[in-house]
Amino acid sequence: MDSSTQPLDAPRQVTLGNGLRLIVQAMHTAPVASFWIWYGVGTRNEHEGITGISHWTEHMLFKGTERWPAGSADQRISREGGIFNGLTWYDFTTFYETLPVEKLALALDIESDRMLHACFQEDDVEAERTVILSERQGSENSPLFLLSEEVTSAAFRVHPYGHETIGHRCDLEAITCDDLQRHRDTYYVPNNAVIAIAGDVDVDEILDQVEKAFGDVPRAEEPPPVRSVEPPQRGERRVVVEGAGETHYCDIAYHIPAATHPDFHPLTVLNAILSGGSGFLVGRGHISNHTSRLYQALVEEEMAVDIDGSLTPTIDPGLYRLSATLWPGVDPADTEAQIEREITRLRDEQVSEQELEKARRQARALFAYSSESISNQAFWLGFSSVFADYPWFVTYLNSIEAVTADDVRRVAQTYLKPTNRTTGWYLGNGTM
Repeated sequence: MDSSTQPLDAPRQVTLGNGLRLIVQAMHTAPVASFWIWYGVGTRNEHEGITGISHWTEHMLFKGTERWPAGSADQRISREGGIFNGLTWYDFTTFYETLPVEKLALALDIESDRMLHACFQEDDVEAERTVILSERQGSENSPLFLLSEEVTSAAFRVHPYGHETIGHRCDLEAITCDDLQRHRDTYYVPNNAVIAIAGDVDVDEILDQVEKAFGDVPRAEEPPPVRSVEPPQRGERRVVVEGAGETHYCDIAYHIPAATHPDFHPLTVLNAILSGGSGFLVGRGHISNHTSRLYQALVEEEMAVDIDGSLTPTIDPGLYRLSATLWPGVDPADTEAQIEREITRLRDEQVSEQELEKARRQARALFAYSSESISNQAFWLGFSSVFADYPWFVTYLNSIEAVTADDVRRVAQTYLKPTNRTTGWYLGNGTM
């Protein structure tokens, strides 16, 4: 999506006096606009004792303000034919509204009021504690969640990426209203935020509207930096989880660099070769992975029901994961050995130009699916500005196209080695 060839004008970026960054992309394909506000806070900004606090704060910020009581913003946006939601992940918390373009001012009003006037009440905190604990309990009913949590925590010995976004149960039982309000006052501030807007807008006009809505929100102290640096892994780590059900699962995680590292795009192409690729968080599309190496080696040989590979762009070094759901009666050791054989091929043998081009094409298609709508354009402008900057998104397709067979083999040799992996098995014990 090179800005020199795409039909869209280049995005416009400005920074307000209070530190709030704004990116606007005019798209005149439909009379719709999408507004996303991104706060630089998530799992990365937590530690033991307050894990899950960012996700909980996101919930609390839907409790409303004096001007927009709980539920009123959602109802108003629904009446206007829009959508209204939010989510929390490793590096961010975001809230968004997609609306008819003539109603976009509604989103600015709701979000500027939420930024300035959100204040949490004890009764609301206790009511939401029940909701959050129930969400945690629901996740624990999933073998894949239980396995993923164990593998992630084993892979990260130091960095907070080792905690699930939902948080630990003991922390969710202990976090207080004061903890939540302090977290909100520290991170949900203009100088820790990015607004991304895409749609049928006049750029100069929307810049002026955002300035009027958010310009008077006072700048806060800079949030504390994240100093945790995960040390190099010096040998394979293994975990085994036993639980209900009859299905076995295998989850293999390798440490990989941050999204801004030059090796991230070769790893994306490598993933397309191995598993068919992933669409990162949104708009994953429906491209078949049936021609990928691991699908042919595992699914077609009836060793696994499915195989999935994923790498998510993150501020700090993250993980590349391969997850398989096994056929009944298949030994996880056999599945793991088959995965390792395919990885060894990538390390030892150069991929053909034909297979490389197929992988690049698939990676490009998945990205196109995840960014073609107005809402997803705004998503990517904001998301990329959290872990890098918006040109990372604009130049993504060119970066994928530049990946060579030598690059793929090099990153396989560098990162997909036994000393850099954490392997987990979930063994269903037959109970319900």
